[in-house]
Amino acid sequence: MSPPPAMRALRQTSLDGPRDLRLITDAPVPAPGPGEVLIRVVAAGVNFVDISQARGTFAGGPQPPYTAGIEGAGEVVAVGEGVTAPAPGAHVVGVGIGGGAFAEYMVLPAAAAMPVPAGWADEQALGLVVNCPTALAALKPLGGVTAGQTVLIHAAAGGTGQAAVTMAKHYGATVIAAASPGKHEVVRALGADHVLDSSSPDLAAEVLRLTGGAGADLVLESAGGATLGASLAAAKRVTGRVVVYGLAGGEAAITNWDLVYQHQVHLIGLNIGVLAQAAPRIFGAVMGEMSGLLADGVLGPGRPTTCELAEGPKALAELEARATTGKLALLP
Repeated sequence: MSPPPAMRALRQTSLDGPRDLRLITDAPVPAPGPGEVLIRVVAAGVNFVDISQARGTFAGGPQPPYTAGIEGAGEVVAVGEGVTAPAPGAHVVGVGIGGGAFAEYMVLPAAAAMPVPAGWADEQALGLVVNCPTALAALKPLGGVTAGQTVLIHAAAGGTGQAAVTMAKHYGATVIAAASPGKHEVVRALGADHVLDSSSPDLAAEVLRLTGGAGADLVLESAGGATLGASLAAAKRVTGRVVVYGLAGGEAAITNWDLVYQHQVHLIGLNIGVLAQAAPRIFGAVMGEMSGLLADGVLGPGRPTTCELAEGPKALAELEARATTGKLALLP
């Protein structure tokens, strides 16, 4: 069955944030180019990247007007030149960093379209190409976590945070999770050893107390803003690692003076898209490790909170306000 000429989509009309996301009914259905596939979107993941793009703070992001959303899962309905797999009829999940997921159809690079695991619904696979690889890359090849080490995980109740807590416990780490008080039970249920109030001004002091003054071996930092300073202060001197993969709370100013005289730690930046492009071997190892975790049942089907496409602006606004828990998904 051929796709229709037009579709419903959420179009970002400015760089003033999610409030200027508009539902349209006459967006042209894209055509797959060489090396691409067209999918009928069954579910689209909502990510902080979408907010960054909507506010113009995502480096190299699309310019309005554009169809929003980077992460989609659904059925392949057409393939571009040179594509032999996945074939039409296959169900895949993937990322299009230029947007397009908040719609009834989107184009994905064929090479990056991951099969939806057997027995999973499409929406349950959201997170396998964004949240889980980000958490795993931060923990293992970049963060170097080993059994017995202590890991501080910010935004632990979010999509990436929950995956990080689950995997860190699997690797034998002691997990200190930071989340807002209303989300603490969610994080405890995942196995976190200690749960702290993410808004506490004494966060670093609490981590030092829990670690006997030593600090965390590894900090997974996505909160941004003033929290980055607390993350550096909470990390173990000299050998501690802080992996930064998000800036939900805004930018932070860290100087070379800070790193020499105040926070003698390893500060590591992570962008999963850049990792895939610039270090394909490392990214391949991450995806191979993740496949093993899926096969062993460490990672299971996601349980996203779903809402209709028209509710996209509200969902993004709630995510930006940190009023959500776990993965969010839009259903076109």
